[in-house]
Amino acid sequence: MAWTMKVWRLAGLIWMAWVVGAEAVWAETQAVPLKIDTGDTAWVLAASALVLAMIVPGLALFYGGLVRSKNVLGTIMHSFIILSLVSILWILVGYSVAFGPDVKGLIGGLDWIGLNGVGLAPHATYGPTIPHQAFMVFQMMFAAITPALITGAFAERIKFSALLLFSALWSLLVYCPIAHWLWGGGWLGRLGALDFAGGAVVHISSGAAALVCAFVLGKRQGYGTDYMAPHSLPFTLLGTGLLWFGWFGFNAGSALGANQVAVSAFLATHTAATAGAAAWILVEWVHRGTPTVLGVASGAVAGLATVTPGAGYVGPFSALMIGLIAGSMSYLAIMWKGKFGYDDSLDVVGIHGVGGVLGVLATGLLASKAVNPGGADGLFYGNPGFFGIQVVAVLAVGLFSLAATYLILKLVDRLVGLRVTHEEEALGLDLSQHNERAYS
Repeated sequence: MAWTMKVWRLAGLIWMAWVVGAEAVWAETQAVPLKIDTGDTAWVLAASALVLAMIVPGLALFYGGLVRSKNVLGTIMHSFIILSLVSILWILVGYSVAFGPDVKGLIGGLDWIGLNGVGLAPHATYGPTIPHQAFMVFQMMFAAITPALITGAFAERIKFSALLLFSALWSLLVYCPIAHWLWGGGWLGRLGALDFAGGAVVHISSGAAALVCAFVLGKRQGYGTDYMAPHSLPFTLLGTGLLWFGWFGFNAGSALGANQVAVSAFLATHTAATAGAAAWILVEWVHRGTPTVLGVASGAVAGLATVTPGAGYVGPFSALMIGLIAGSMSYLAIMWKGKFGYDDSLDVVGIHGVGGVLGVLATGLLASKAVNPGGADGLFYGNPGFFGIQVVAVLAVGLFSLAATYLILKLVDRLVGLRVTHEEEALGLDLSQHNERAYS
């Protein structure tokens, strides 16, 4: 009985603390002056365009160069059509589900369907100095790039109809709830988890989904025996450059203003990318005896993905450490892929999944209020509780994405089938799915 009373008292104290904290946050939010700042608005719009450039042509070229020539158009098509499809869904219902008025900490309400009530005036929570629609457009690009990242896991073997159905369902049923949990007033955000620009929302969710996709769809024909080298490394390098360029909008734009936090995130982004590229080719040089062009591109993207959750909360030296760890650990993760027996065609798990997990945990270690007073101090700055919260975020997002993705894939397989036939796969997706040829 005494033990039970202690548990109830502890639960009561936790509840009171949460209520008081929530009321304080609400009061602070209401006190924020709502006035449009033209500089902030211009930066968020520019950042939105930069993130769009990450998807098309950035990711489209990055992935397109990595596949065989018979699949290049089909792979590039994935990024273009997902951008179109998710944007339409975002306007109709996705934004409301992700960022609408909170329902029990789990999901957004349907108040903003069709952007009803999402106008040109600022919103106290989603950018008090920019139009609400500017925030909506910025978040639209995040919603689009996340399922586009997943396509690298099943490249060269998925039916186009299955891609469309999977992307629509995954965007609404997986991405939108996770975005709400962390950014839309949901339970992880209330708990105190921090994800500045999408380490969990974008990279862990897509990495976990990619792992499930690779297992459920199975290996490509000839995997492990046929020659499957990238058909155009220049395409991949051009895509890497556009991803790097656009990532400044992805991370620095998440400050939602032309301010000091944006500058800090900008510097952290570039620092981690350079460190990731250097670490990857150093490890590769030692391991294989030769540094490769594909290695430097992969290392840069690994550094960018890993610094994303902490970009606005860590200083330059911490970003350097994050990049070095990202480049080396992502390389090792891809080397270990063969031991687990799955065919993640373009290494989404090793770069984005591993990078997202490392980045969210690194934020729990290295975040500092000296960099961003609106953030938190990490474990290395005397706050071990915050690191524990980041661990919870990693587990919650990863496990939810794993389970939900599996169920969606099974449903899609029942409805339209997931894989092309053996004959269509041998012919290539360009001809079998789109009746087009990239090269004559």
